[in-house]
Amino acid sequence: MDAELVNRSKSIQARLKQLQDSLDHAGKLTEIESIENRMSAPDFWDHSDAAQKVIMELKSLKAVVGPMDDLVQSVEDLEALFEMAEEDESIVGEVRSEIDRLEKVLEDLELKALLSGPNDGAGAILSIYARDGGTDANDWAEMLLRMYSAWAVAHEYKIELLDRQENEEAGINRASIAIRGPMAYGYLKGEEGDHRLVRISPFNSEGKRQTSFAAVSVAPEIDDSFEVDVQKKDVREDTFRASGAGGQHVNKTDSAIRLTHIPTNTVVQCQNQRSQHQNRDTAWKMLRAKLARLEEERREAEDAKKYETQARTGFGSQIRNYFLHPDQRVKDSRTGHYVGNFESVLDGSELQGFFEAFLRLKAGKTQAVADDDD
Repeated sequence: MDAELVNRSKSIQARLKQLQDSLDHAGKLTEIESIENRMSAPDFWDHSDAAQKVIMELKSLKAVVGPMDDLVQSVEDLEALFEMAEEDESIVGEVRSEIDRLEKVLEDLELKALLSGPNDGAGAILSIYARDGGTDANDWAEMLLRMYSAWAVAHEYKIELLDRQENEEAGINRASIAIRGPMAYGYLKGEEGDHRLVRISPFNSEGKRQTSFAAVSVAPEIDDSFEVDVQKKDVREDTFRASGAGGQHVNKTDSAIRLTHIPTNTVVQCQNQRSQHQNRDTAWKMLRAKLARLEEERREAEDAKKYETQARTGFGSQIRNYFLHPDQRVKDSRTGHYVGNFESVLDGSELQGFFEAFLRLKAGKTQAVADDDD
């Protein structure tokens, strides 16, 4: 048998054993069994919200355990393939193809192992704000909203609109959505920061090149069991009339809610529901998520002091450049990850590569790459 294939097979087995330990494979199997026992209880669906959270937890666990179990079985089957290849050289090509496949599956699982933060398995609350660039920035903010929504749909995540304020001319001033699915926050948290678009402006009659910015903020969607130190006396609540398209459906009561956490000057607002009570509940959820993110950033900043190459990920940092002129390209300022097709990123199909590159950067597997684009 080819020595190269033998060595690659041994490497797969060693990496698999290490991965099982780092992901606590045995512990996750126990957790799955415990959750499935709870779900079989007659009163499980009596509290729908709590039941949905349990199901989400189960999906997150199975998203790791299922592929891991398949990989373990495939590695065992690989040994049988080796034995067959010793007797029949025509099978060597099949062995090589299977090793190629297993290495790819293993790499994907090793990436999931990087999603080990305290809230990485949670859903994400993603907010987008138009920044510098006038109407182009409002249009750009809406383009980003569609981009993240397309990615979420492609990965079978659920999306809920929490807040949206239209711009009078085009696009949006801001919007917030909840994206719910396995590891949604773990993947999306690296998107926080400023996103820069360079293009020929469709809103400029002279056809000039325009640079516009939109800011993205990402927070984990945490449940009530997660402790966040927030006192009601530290929060100012303002009510206002929800904006809308006008006509008979315009909201004539002050149902929209804005919450301001005074110690940190953290502001959230929700106007998507007609009920002030529902908007208040959602706003408090968004506030707790934002404060949990601030605490996570504080811990990350402390860790970052240990590493000179740590990428800056605070809100307001320019993290990625999107070009439609003079040529199409999208390049991440932190990782150097590059895609030469603008539309394939904006339709969500090649967005995942940026997430994965950032995760590897955070794990120290790549070095930060300075972006020198104009």
